[in-house]
Amino acid sequence: MKAQIEQLVSAALERLVQQGLLDAALVASATVERTRDPSHGDFATNAALVNSKAARMRPRDLAEKIVEALPDSREVEKVEIAGPGFINFHLSAHAYHAVVPRILQESHDYGRSNLGQGKRVQVEFVSANPTGPLHVGHGRGAAYGAVVADLLEAVGFDVHCEYYVNDAGRQMDILATSVWLRYLELAGEELAFPSNGYKGDYVWDIAATLHREHGDDYRHSADEVFDGVPPDEPDGGDKEKHIDALITRARELLGDNRYRYVFELALNTILDDIRDDLEKFGVVYDQWFSERSLVESGAVNRAIERLRQGGWLYEKDGALWFRSTEFGDEKDRVIERENGQTTYFASDIAYHMDKLERGFERVIDVWGADHHGYVPRVKAALKALGDDPDKLDVLLVQFAILYRGGEKLQMSTRSGEFVTLRQLRKEVGKDAARFFYVMRRCEQHLDFDLDLAKSQSSDNPVYYVQYAHARVCAVLRQAAEKGIHVEPSEGVTNLERLTEKHELALLKNLSRYPEVVEAAALTEEPHQLTHYLRDLANDFHTYYNAHQFLVEDEALRDARIKLILAVREVIRNGLGLLGVSAPERM
Repeated sequence: MKAQIEQLVSAALERLVQQGLLDAALVASATVERTRDPSHGDFATNAALVNSKAARMRPRDLAEKIVEALPDSREVEKVEIAGPGFINFHLSAHAYHAVVPRILQESHDYGRSNLGQGKRVQVEFVSANPTGPLHVGHGRGAAYGAVVADLLEAVGFDVHCEYYVNDAGRQMDILATSVWLRYLELAGEELAFPSNGYKGDYVWDIAATLHREHGDDYRHSADEVFDGVPPDEPDGGDKEKHIDALITRARELLGDNRYRYVFELALNTILDDIRDDLEKFGVVYDQWFSERSLVESGAVNRAIERLRQGGWLYEKDGALWFRSTEFGDEKDRVIERENGQTTYFASDIAYHMDKLERGFERVIDVWGADHHGYVPRVKAALKALGDDPDKLDVLLVQFAILYRGGEKLQMSTRSGEFVTLRQLRKEVGKDAARFFYVMRRCEQHLDFDLDLAKSQSSDNPVYYVQYAHARVCAVLRQAAEKGIHVEPSEGVTNLERLTEKHELALLKNLSRYPEVVEAAALTEEPHQLTHYLRDLANDFHTYYNAHQFLVEDEALRDARIKLILAVREVIRNGLGLLGVSAPERM
């Protein structure tokens, strides 16, 4: 409906141009918004306000000219001028009735559009280090990123979903060494496990696989392993030296091939687990992009060379530094250490350079909120490379805080004390998890109440919405059991019978759906859709409790059946964009 009003306003402005009252080159874009106060109509435009200067007229005088130039429309019952020059549109009953056959005809496509015109957008999300299973914090980023991608696709963007695999660097070496040390314990060696090694049960599982398949082939004595390794002091700075020395010993004792085997075993086992976990959570990627591929393809060196040629690098203390302070960062950043190894940041620069080289017109990164300080330096690097940093949009997602029985659950990946995404999915189900994760803005903290998510009550928002869908299906089953014909008539036939306040509320809410999808996509705010679905479900449940649908009056019955079928379709479409099922029975 909003689009129809926008077309009417554009047509009126075009007529004023033809009449010589406006210069086509000076016509300003007007906004059309739904009114907050129903007494002010359904939609309002600021067309007169933004064009009054160009027209050399007072806004109210121009508003009168615009109203006179509006084409006739069955959808508009009345037009009024309000305040300093706003134009308010009151829609006709026909306009709202016409929404129902449109929904039933368009079915799955209702709410979809070509607003994005096929522009290529890349959405990178989750991208957790493959050092352990995904936990519930990662789950929020997964749900959020997936829904943002689906919303953008729904409004016509060409969306490419990507997971950036951090398969190079120190954390992966710590994981590989942790697996090897657990393997040594399984082989009979007694040793003190490092305080900042990975301690989860999954590390034992990978070590057990290594021991089961290779026996003592990878075994060295504990004395040999810890020979020359500085002591582990958890409360001091030597714990980092301790684990780094153990990594070095693992490489020396195992040799390149065997160390690489342990490394790959750990990486692939966890990566396969992450991929399986996400697929069962309804998240599928177009590409899993390897960090190592950036090094092997020469992309990292190429990015560094581009920065060097631009004069943005300098050497200090044997390391290579990027002048990120020149772009507003709080300090310059190391991209190559004194030992010649490039940093994570160097890989990230190369990765974002690669994204834009692949032709994406917009790049969206979904990161954890703890990465907020990383945003300006990545944008700085893009600018230094000569790329447009505004093409990069970084969305920061707060981790979810999990509660059970009113008590907060603790999470720590390194210690292995955390609730995995798989555990959450098994406890509350995929639907509840997906819905709950996107109910609030991504930058807001999310308190995830496990007890509420599992409850079958109107207090549980996802249950409440799904139940509305199931109730419509129940009405249709009831009609079939009674032998009542409910095949809806064509077009707007009989819809004039929908005059009850509950029916009018549903009609207005149904008409809003395409606007909600568009707004949620463009603002990257999936919570707008969850709020809408809860409102629509509430309107339906209120209607359901107040009226009968399978009435004897055939015309009224036909109208009400068409209305609730439209409700079912919109709920199904909306839940589909959220990655949530629409059950027919509950």
